Amino acid sequence: MNRTIRTTEDVLALLDGLFPPAGPFWDRFYADRSADRPFFAPKPDENLVSYLDRGILSPSRALDLGCGPGRNAIHLAAAGFEVDAVDLSSAAVAWAEERAREAGTTANLRFHQGSIFEAELPHHHYDLVYDSGCLHHLPPHRRVSYLALLDRVLAPNGHFAVTAFAAGSMGSERPDEELYRLGALEGGLAYTADELRSLFRDFAPLEVRPMAAQGPDSELFGVPFLLTALFQRTASL
Repeated sequence: MNRTIRTTEDVLALLDGLFPPAGPFWDRFYADRSADRPFFAPKPDENLVSYLDRGILSPSRALDLGCGPGRNAIHLAAAGFEVDAVDLSSAAVAWAEERAREAGTTANLRFHQGSIFEAELPHHHYDLVYDSGCLHHLPPHRRVSYLALLDRVLAPNGHFAVTAFAAGSMGSERPDEELYRLGALEGGLAYTADELRSLFRDFAPLEVRPMAAQGPDSELFGVPFLLTALFQRTASL
């Protein structure tokens, strides 16, 4: 049968097939825990800690998208949040669960292995949706799915925070259409501050800035090639 496109999800699935499957790559990526990758360190993002220290965010229900080895999810749980954290990689989730046990944060922290778009979450709405490095690894058509996910799970007046490769510092700056001709994301997509504001224009921007660089002795994670952005949903569901 050749004529299989009937729904929007059929189109999205077809476009997914133009790129290599992401799961095996991320399992290999997280399998080598000794690799020299700065975000393997068990440190929370400096911007996330800043939001907490300034009282912009307070303990509530949080969803961590693309949680990796769990550094931000564990910090949120330790700060009193009830956290669901999702990652495509089983290797990442296994590592995150180990770290959570070591930190003693398992009581209010659940990890889910799978696509952020398909994970079966225990709650309908979350007061905080946090993304540290997931968005910039999504192919362009999956921004549609990403926005639909936010629309579905972000509570009224809830906050959404994202970090992404900063244009001019890291990531591919090719136009979206070129990526489909290449069949590759070239390691991740770069965004400008204006592009993040435009993409999430249905939310109120509270802060968009470069991530503040942190030294090796800092208890926080911070690299200058990332943009950070914090938005708030103002409309009621």
